[in-house]
Amino acid sequence: MFSCNGCGLFLNRLPSGDRKPLTAVGGLIRWCECALKNPLKEKIRRGQPVVGAFVGLGHPDVTETLSRAGFDWLLIDGEHAPLGLETMQMMMMAMNGSGCTPIVRPQWNDPVVIKRVLDIGAYGVLVPWVNSGEEAEAAVQACRYPPEGIRGFGPRRAARFDPDYRATANDEVLVSVQIETQKAVDNLDEIAAVEGVDALFIGPYDLSNNMGFGVPPQWDNPRFLGALEAVLHVCEKYGKAPGLYSNMGNIKWAVEKGFIYNTVGEADGFLAYGAEQALKAAKAK
Repeated sequence: MFSCNGCGLFLNRLPSGDRKPLTAVGGLIRWCECALKNPLKEKIRRGQPVVGAFVGLGHPDVTETLSRAGFDWLLIDGEHAPLGLETMQMMMMAMNGSGCTPIVRPQWNDPVVIKRVLDIGAYGVLVPWVNSGEEAEAAVQACRYPPEGIRGFGPRRAARFDPDYRATANDEVLVSVQIETQKAVDNLDEIAAVEGVDALFIGPYDLSNNMGFGVPPQWDNPRFLGALEAVLHVCEKYGKAPGLYSNMGNIKWAVEKGFIYNTVGEADGFLAYGAEQALKAAKAK
């Protein structure tokens, strides 16, 4: 069964007489007339806070369940988790029809890697370790087709439900970059000024570690908090969405501070927490 993540239409449930075939990329036939629309990107354009979760557990059951729990987006982690392209594609396929947007964090700011995760259906990327305007520009270029970028054309699954994918992808693919080092904080203006960067997402653990404070982050350290404030300021200045890797303890604080492109924990943590709570109830005297 195939469904469009934009309109949620289950294609094989349509009577054959109601299907309207459209010639599309690669000679395939599509029956959905929904062009690529990125609901996550539209929400942050409006300044609407969104909440997601990191997923590093490599099974489609995980994304199928979490995408229907109410999250706006899921971050499939190709940087730290042991996830191959085939696994990530199946994880995104399990999200079809959920209304939850799949975003992938590639291993690195590499145009080949970024091209491949977009081709298998990611609606955007969270690019790690972006420290300069030049690196932010490279991330945007990797996500866009010519003449705006250098992305090679071969979208495969990404174009399966959108016969106009080539015309819509440059506008709809979300480009977010991670702020994880003191160098990135020092270069915030040039990073945020890059056209095509939609969001700046703080990785607080790497940022704290890089600033010399170690991990976990020192959330009450004035210098660390100053770096977070600097991201909020530059995002307001350039019209970008500020984001933060949050947890259940500080997500409310993050939204109140002005961060709108946030995550609240990760699948591994949800599993461990649920197990701990179940055991606590089972062993209660």
